[in-house]
Amino acid sequence: MTPVRHIGLGLGRIRHWHDGLGEFSRQLGLALAEQAPRLAEERAWRLHFHLPRRWHGVFGEAVGYLDTDTTQRWLHVQWPVRGVRLDLWHTLHQHNRLRAPIGTRQQIETVHDLNFLHAKGPDKIDRYRRTVQRRLQQRDAAIAITHHVAADLARELPTLATPVRVIHNGATDLTGVVQTPPADWAEVPGSAGFLLHISRMAPTKNIEALLALAAAWPEQTLVLAGASSPYTETVQRQVAERGLSNVRFHLDLDEGPKAWLYAHCRGFLFPSFAEGFGLPPIEAMHFGKSVFLSRLTSLPEVGGEVAHYFDGFDGAAMRAVVEAGLQRDAAPGRADAIRLHARQFSWTRCAAEHLNLYAERLSG
Repeated sequence: MTPVRHIGLGLGRIRHWHDGLGEFSRQLGLALAEQAPRLAEERAWRLHFHLPRRWHGVFGEAVGYLDTDTTQRWLHVQWPVRGVRLDLWHTLHQHNRLRAPIGTRQQIETVHDLNFLHAKGPDKIDRYRRTVQRRLQQRDAAIAITHHVAADLARELPTLATPVRVIHNGATDLTGVVQTPPADWAEVPGSAGFLLHISRMAPTKNIEALLALAAAWPEQTLVLAGASSPYTETVQRQVAERGLSNVRFHLDLDEGPKAWLYAHCRGFLFPSFAEGFGLPPIEAMHFGKSVFLSRLTSLPEVGGEVAHYFDGFDGAAMRAVVEAGLQRDAAPGRADAIRLHARQFSWTRCAAEHLNLYAERLSG
């Protein structure tokens, strides 16, 4: 009889699914869990998801669940059970501080970005760099979600011996979701539709550039959506102080309202300073929408030739880029080309590449 191989997926103490890490964890988890019956039958693999108890069951009944606890930051003794040890542990993101169970044979960690290079002061960058180096040195393999992130690792951690594999994220296709407008939605009289931005608002998302665009284009409605964050209040205060009546907020949306916004927007804006991948632009592309990105970090790798790019963040210059891009994408066939680009980033493909890496590590 083939011995059972136990694989742990460490999501950490995840609080919600509304931001990029939550979306990645949920969608990859669902795609892997969908394969669980086949993996059990063909390979004798058993998947175990490590996350807070309130989320147990979210990935179905064909997988196991492990509880999180603060003490696991120092010591994780929940496993083994009846003498069985985990053969492989995959930490799904580098912000997860909970350790793998004692006795785990191999460990993999996904690195989503090195955004501390852009967000931290010089006095903290070295400390964060040493932390990442120390974590990854303890892993048997690492995953980078883009070639950009892999290049950052090679440049910033030149002595790192851990092998790094690039596996692009999937991006959720919400076109089949039942669409419902946000609960507090109201049409704006005289508005020519709206431009959309979705993110967990943070300084690195360059929201100030969007406010500059709104100021330079007062007749154009701009919708800011995504997960609430402490920075959201700062942005809302800036909007009020500048009298930007054309900026609207819709926060912490479920998939129905989110899909509705993608389907009804004129275009999607994402002028971020620092991204390891950037899921929302690809989600918008599934709807054939014009997408406008910064040229920084990973975004050109993800957006490719079908996206439009901001070379600067002056409001008037950004408006010119958006107006030209919307006109260009009105041409026949452009929406289909945008959708085709989005389809290459599927969670099914992403999960398959993860399973291939698991198989390589387990056979070593």
